Amino acid sequence: MTRKILALIFGLTVAALILVAVDFPAAAAPLPQAYYQTPTAGADGRILYTVKSGDTCIGISLLNSISMDQLRKLNNIQGVDCPVIVGQKLMLGVVQTPTLPAGPVPTTTLVQPSPTSYNGNASVCIMLFEDINGNGMPDNGESPLAGGAVSLTDRAGKVSLTGSTTSGPDLLCFDKVPEGDYNVSVGVPAGYNATTNNNYPLKVHAGDQIVLDFGAQVSVRAAPPPPSEGGHSPLLGILGGLLVVCGIGLGVVMLFMRR
Repeated sequence: MTRKILALIFGLTVAALILVAVDFPAAAAPLPQAYYQTPTAGADGRILYTVKSGDTCIGISLLNSISMDQLRKLNNIQGVDCPVIVGQKLMLGVVQTPTLPAGPVPTTTLVQPSPTSYNGNASVCIMLFEDINGNGMPDNGESPLAGGAVSLTDRAGKVSLTGSTTSGPDLLCFDKVPEGDYNVSVGVPAGYNATTNNNYPLKVHAGDQIVLDFGAQVSVRAAPPPPSEGGHSPLLGILGGLLVVCGIGLGVVMLFMRR
């Protein structure tokens, strides 16, 4: 009976060591976000955006193709965190209304609708951001990441576009994308793990301006934690302790088996 108990203890110790060494599969990553935006000017020429729940400055800037600096300047936004409030009206730009010269007003000629159907184009932009906190959302302080391999293909097999993400304010954009059903896939650079799904089914309509964001986080294996004081890693200490316990358990089992 004593030998069975000792063998059970030894087995549990080995199992604990295996659990520490094995990487468990991560939970299913959230879908990347797709933003559809067609900004239009009001009667006074101003282009306004209403802040929604979950909006951040970086998300608003990407959605409306405006730089963070310009967004801050136009709306006098102070603070490192770039705070915005739900319901707040943010100005994105001003459209100058041309002044008509004095004189007779020209007669407007009505254009009759064409009976021929026309399939228009859209613009699709891709951003791969460095998801520092791993929440799958582009938060303030999380910058675009270069080197992501992007593929945009339609389900009919007629359109296949590829490119690489950039780290600057200018996103990877595919202009003149015909309307239809597409699949967007992004491969993250070496040393990173995806924090959103790598594939996204996308419906494109004529005139759409779409921004898709995908997240990636530095791989733990690519960037091991810094050693603690004394030059030793805490993980190595834990593994070493487990090995010592495992060795003691094996020694005890062998001792009783000899008896």
